[in-house]
Amino acid sequence: MEDPAHAAAPHGPRAVALVGPQGSGKSALFAALIDAAGGGAAARRGGRGRSSTHDMQVGHCDFLGERWALLDCPGSVEFVHEAAAALAVADIAVVVAEPDPARAIALRPVFRMLEDAGVPFLVFVNKVDTLSAPAEALVAAMQAETAVQLVPRQMPLREGERVIGYVDLLSERAFRYRPDAASERIGLPAGVAATEQAAHDALIDSLADRDDELLEQVIEGATPTPAELYGHFRKDTEARSLAGVMFGAAEHAHGVLRLWKALRHDAPEVGATAARHGVAPDGPALAQVFRTSWRGAAGKLSFARVWRGALRDGTSHGGVRIGGMMRFAEGELQRVAEAEAGDVVALGRLDGVGTGGTLGEAAPAMAFPAPPPPLHEVAIAAAERRDDVKLASGLDKLLEEDPALRLARDADSGETRLAGLGEIHLGGAVERLELLSGVAVRTARPRVAFRETIRRPVREHARLKRQTGGHGQFADVTLEIAPRGRGEGFAFADRITGGAVPKQYIAAVADAAEEATRRGPFGHQVVDVAVTLVDGGFHAVDSSDMAFRAATRAGMAEGLAKAEPVLLEPIHRITISAPNAFTAGVQRLLSGRRGQILGYAERAGWPGWDDTEALLPAAELHGLAVELRSQTAGLGSFVHSFAHLSEAPPRLAEKVAQAAGS
Repeated sequence: MEDPAHAAAPHGPRAVALVGPQGSGKSALFAALIDAAGGGAAARRGGRGRSSTHDMQVGHCDFLGERWALLDCPGSVEFVHEAAAALAVADIAVVVAEPDPARAIALRPVFRMLEDAGVPFLVFVNKVDTLSAPAEALVAAMQAETAVQLVPRQMPLREGERVIGYVDLLSERAFRYRPDAASERIGLPAGVAATEQAAHDALIDSLADRDDELLEQVIEGATPTPAELYGHFRKDTEARSLAGVMFGAAEHAHGVLRLWKALRHDAPEVGATAARHGVAPDGPALAQVFRTSWRGAAGKLSFARVWRGALRDGTSHGGVRIGGMMRFAEGELQRVAEAEAGDVVALGRLDGVGTGGTLGEAAPAMAFPAPPPPLHEVAIAAAERRDDVKLASGLDKLLEEDPALRLARDADSGETRLAGLGEIHLGGAVERLELLSGVAVRTARPRVAFRETIRRPVREHARLKRQTGGHGQFADVTLEIAPRGRGEGFAFADRITGGAVPKQYIAAVADAAEEATRRGPFGHQVVDVAVTLVDGGFHAVDSSDMAFRAATRAGMAEGLAKAEPVLLEPIHRITISAPNAFTAGVQRLLSGRRGQILGYAERAGWPGWDDTEALLPAAELHGLAVELRSQTAGLGSFVHSFAHLSEAPPRLAEKVAQAAGS
């Protein structure tokens, strides 16, 4: 039964995002919340569009007559864009935390994302049955990771070392957990009365710091009622000036009903969330797509939050027709005829509105989080060339589903490259691509875009003379090939005098010389060279553009090989962010990959975290994300960009040359 002080008038549909580090138990809480609302175990499967467990999961349920959408977000940093998309449409978030103070540091990226997004939240400490540290120490460790004040709403009750229940600090009522059942209300144990009173007073002080009337009450010695405290907590939560901390164990359904009641009371209405996003309350129906999923025979589903007005199946908005409207109730897609403001629905066959886009008459563009830049890439191709068209169709659908993926065609290697946020992200994307396209996909490590240059100038003479019956072929060129400064590119000039080479053939020499730099002795493009045509000869009948091109190509090939060719490798500037406990390991990781460390400093706005800057060969970027996350408990991340070309070490140059000759 709900506390009378905690009761509230019925609300419209609301949306909750479950966020937290990988392994904290978000999916278990998702299932427990739906089960507690009467959704049944089948509802646990709701909303998954892929076989992978690394996608946002959407589920619908009713709790005490009110409609809710739950968005279960993956915790891996490789899928942070999924969490960001959910937060863009959520009224409130539940941060699912582990009960170990040492793991609190993993909450920093989650808290920072919530603070940047401006989303109200509360913290649910999961697996409370394994809590060994004092609750105060855990809350203090979590507080160090966020600028929002964390205020415990509950105090765990222990029998020996075992947590057996909790005290609700707002109502000052004690409850004992029961296996797979609602908690049982009990009397406040005598041994914890003083501790509970101190925690209750601290909670009131935290609320009074934000409200002059409550502060005056406290100063005058008046005792606020539970109803007043609930009201203050709701107001401060919505204002994001504090976040309540609750305890439970999702696998045993402990604390889940109490969490539901807190959400029901404290989650803002859709109107308040829409206003936070700049949506005016009046106007035609407006919805925003936050996820796109292709589902076989069901076609494309666009998951959307209705910000204003109502959507009806079969109607058109802004020239876009809705071809089906669904919710995930009891784990299955169920068609609905209408969606009101606040609803989260899956819209069928929604053409022209992608993820982040809006649906409505003269619908305004709304802010939507951009995915992080890609960190890992693979070269992809259809296993059979005849399947290239099917693969292209599958790629179009894949990129529509996952905005964090990038597709590019490398001009040097001819490879099609798929880039994402890590090995797991791309592994899942390739599996998904095979399902969407119906073809087998080959993957490979992308080739590095090496370049070549030369160390010394050479003078090379080349002559082409062929006689075959009628007109023959004749061209004579003398070329000077010289190195240029790094980054100066290719240059051509001529110093022909006396018409040794007629002007109509000089352009052919220039084109052929530049064309010859596309593949040097190491098999890669040659850069930063100057070619000068200094002398030559021609035949009035047998000379032609084709002959001069052939002679120039031969001269360039010989000359470049004699000019002490050098292999250049691309160097990237990289910044790795990680907790400072891992900084030394990050530096060793970079050094082991031929990195040149430039320095490190505390990450701005992230106390306890460092940014390490280095120059790293592009060849060493492959697999870096995997190794970095392995060495930083999954918390490390990085950004990188091309810096310059640098001479490759001899052993690498030899290996590349052997590959080019094979």
